Amino acid sequence: MEIDESVINLINKKITGFKLLGIGSSLRKNSSSNKILKMVLDKSQRYGANTNIIELSKINFPIFNPNKPKEISEDIKKINDHIINADAFILATPDYHGSMSGGMKNFLDYYWYEFSGKIFGYIVSSHEKGLTVMDHMRTAIRQCYGWSLPYGVSINTEYDLDEYSNISNPKLLLRIENMSRDIVIYGKLLRMQFIYDTNNKEPTTFAFQSKN
Repeated sequence: MEIDESVINLINKKITGFKLLGIGSSLRKNSSSNKILKMVLDKSQRYGANTNIIELSKINFPIFNPNKPKEISEDIKKINDHIINADAFILATPDYHGSMSGGMKNFLDYYWYEFSGKIFGYIVSSHEKGLTVMDHMRTAIRQCYGWSLPYGVSINTEYDLDEYSNISNPKLLLRIENMSRDIVIYGKLLRMQFIYDTNNKEPTTFAFQSKN
């Protein structure tokens, strides 16, 4: 897919240091959702994103307890800066009973205002397209005043990957390319406007209201 350099350069002049954070929630050693997440993050760098990834399997995330907000693990303290400073997120999860993994839901329970005004993309490993899984994540993010891409990336390992775990479905490759571009290009536009509105205390938009 050809990159529209003129559009990228124009937006990069408006917002620099765009930080894209991936959240991988699978506990599987060779997780397909984490694999695709890393691929999207890598490709998004071509569009000006600074990327990082948090794999929840490597983080000590206790079950969220609202009665003990100060009792958080050292691991959580270490990643909080990444969460706060991210301009956009990609959430990746396996499909468990038609919804996100317990690890992903627990992660989302820890945050809300950190997601406000930021754009989210969704990756799901599923034998049934993962549509309800993405809807559940979109609902959670909407409650936090976050934006969502109007599509997601769904992986069915049986049909999309070969015996060596390489992508064999050209449609999946195209969708990966789409997300790696859109999460950055649209993310920068939304983030730039959100920062402007909050800095200028614009009273007629959700951006200012969501911070109060």
